Amino acid sequence: MGIKPIRTALKVDFSKPVWEQPGFHVRSSIHMNSLLLSSSTDQITTQNRWHPDIPVCGTIANNEIVKIECVDWTGGQIKNNDSADDVKNVDLTRVHYLTGPFKIETAEPGDVLLVEIQDVQPFDNQPWGFTGVFDKKNGGGFLDDLYPEAAKAIWDFEGIFCSSRHIPHVRFPGLIHPGILGCAPSAEVLAEWNRRESELIAANTQDRVVALAPQPLNAYAGDTDEEATAKVGKEGARTIPGRPENGGNCDIKNLSRGSKVYLPVHVFGAKFSVGDLHFSEGDGEISFCGAIEMAGIITIKFTVIKDGMAQMGMKSPIYLPGPVEPHYGPGRYLTFEGFSVDEHGKQHFLDATVAYRQTCLRTIEYLHRYGYSDYQIYLLLSCAPIQGHIAGIVDIPNACTTLGLPMDIFDFDIRPEIPPVRIDMGNCAFTSDRMQS
Repeated sequence: MGIKPIRTALKVDFSKPVWEQPGFHVRSSIHMNSLLLSSSTDQITTQNRWHPDIPVCGTIANNEIVKIECVDWTGGQIKNNDSADDVKNVDLTRVHYLTGPFKIETAEPGDVLLVEIQDVQPFDNQPWGFTGVFDKKNGGGFLDDLYPEAAKAIWDFEGIFCSSRHIPHVRFPGLIHPGILGCAPSAEVLAEWNRRESELIAANTQDRVVALAPQPLNAYAGDTDEEATAKVGKEGARTIPGRPENGGNCDIKNLSRGSKVYLPVHVFGAKFSVGDLHFSEGDGEISFCGAIEMAGIITIKFTVIKDGMAQMGMKSPIYLPGPVEPHYGPGRYLTFEGFSVDEHGKQHFLDATVAYRQTCLRTIEYLHRYGYSDYQIYLLLSCAPIQGHIAGIVDIPNACTTLGLPMDIFDFDIRPEIPPVRIDMGNCAFTSDRMQS
């Protein structure tokens, strides 16, 4: 007997924009050259909300290995060019485009779905990806008070390596992975998400968005009628944050090839969805669109562990990292420290977020000496395989975090004892209005 070929559960259809797909109900006059997925039954096979009522687009057997094709998380809004106008004007009500949900046979509430990531690859005819700094008024990012403008870098793939015309003198292997994978919430879990996030929104006194309430505009609910789509839009949770009950958008760079992810199951059939594929990412994905985002194909084996949630005492996903990742030798990470004292001299009590912000700023200051602009470094730290760690979280009042920068991604020496030589690094892509000013 020959080896059974791996089935492709769903394929990407590049031929039709979203609003021309059967079953899609346009709720916006904003049209773009976006992508959608189709199956042999010509039904909608993408969704961008978490909701138990979104119908399944296909069935996968327990213990089956399948290939699943995914568009990039924006659905093709970001182009391979030298302008960041598309990043500035990205329509965030449409994201994320996730492939699914899939029914996993035998999965029931209380089970655990073991997801083994066997491979992730870009499409052969799209060997490129993008990293973006979102405009502060449209998405923002970790350092958007310092870097409020939209910017972009395009990365070209050469096998396992990538390089960018927008951030020269850098080349590194990608730790390729999905940004999002998870199972649908039950009605009770969804209600809890909406309760606690609405309370956070109501209590907000900051001059920024702290959570995203359900948004009917551009809610995609698979192959449903308008009434069902409206219900999902009114109740469905946005896919932007990860959540403890289902994982979702965790952006963990080590969930790469060979990894095993254990996901709680809350509905019959699990209703698994995946997307937001990344060629590479740094710990923290600090610019928000900070990974090297791409369209591609993920190969997964699904195994149902009966009564797994009780057996594991599971309240949130767990994972085992795979054996495939870039390796840099001992002493090849230049590591920067940061503490919970902000740039204005204000002391914060054991605040790891403030500390990691300071760690990033120390790294930006260091690399600036070689000729890179702040925006180029911000983009690079978002997508290169940096190692971010909490070093100390007990020594009051200062939390300490570290950022390990692989020195070998550069084609010049960045060791501290070597005097820096400034190089003409060009620049990343900015918006047309900035370039004209």
